[in-house]
Amino acid sequence: MINFHGVKAIYRFELARWFRTLLQSILAPVISTSLYFVVFGSAIGSRMTAIDGVSYGAFIVPGLIMLSILTESISNASFGIYMPKWSGTIYELLSSPVSWIETVMGYVGAAATKSVLLGLLILATARLFVPFEIAHPVWMLAFLVLTAVTFSLFGFIIGLWADDFQKLQIVPSLIITPLTFLGGSFYSISMLPPLWQKITLFNPVVYLISGFRWAFYGKADVNIGISLAATIGFMLACLIAIRWVFATGYKMKA
Repeated sequence: MINFHGVKAIYRFELARWFRTLLQSILAPVISTSLYFVVFGSAIGSRMTAIDGVSYGAFIVPGLIMLSILTESISNASFGIYMPKWSGTIYELLSSPVSWIETVMGYVGAAATKSVLLGLLILATARLFVPFEIAHPVWMLAFLVLTAVTFSLFGFIIGLWADDFQKLQIVPSLIITPLTFLGGSFYSISMLPPLWQKITLFNPVVYLISGFRWAFYGKADVNIGISLAATIGFMLACLIAIRWVFATGYKMKA
């Protein structure tokens, strides 16, 4: 039986912490993303030709949302589980009648909720700058939630692994953000030379952005089935890694 009282307690605590820093958590990402729309969508986009029949300003909307979702999901989840480690309250969590899956549901659920809300807010903000249509709204929401959950799980792993605050920033800053920029956020990989198109397919973020863009415009660089399978596969790999960490106590009980 799932201890829903324990899940609810963790979930509500994490959301309450988020609301205490609402200005930093919501306003900063929305403003930074709005600047991208002003510069790339309006100023530069008006001088660029359409990509696959989609105006450049509208084309970059899914990529910019993914950029925010990935970084915020990792940041929220990693910081959420790292703080109990840093303060020593992790031992209270480990000794409580809450299983590993219930702990993950609480922390990752809260982080994913924050990211989904932020993604929807950025989507609404994008409407102020560029006109666009969503061809598959249900699939768009599904990809949004799946990506938020998957990278919240990945952030949870980073939070378990990190020994200090600096390590919390290494992966998002030095790995995730560059991969997102190189994953087709601002261009279609079909615009690259053939060799670089093949190399780009080793970037896992390509499949996320491609699947999400397909939900908007029905066009994708990668088959939608492959994008979905790659995302689910990464999510399952994260769950297996988290299960192993809780089973062994790695970086938690030392």
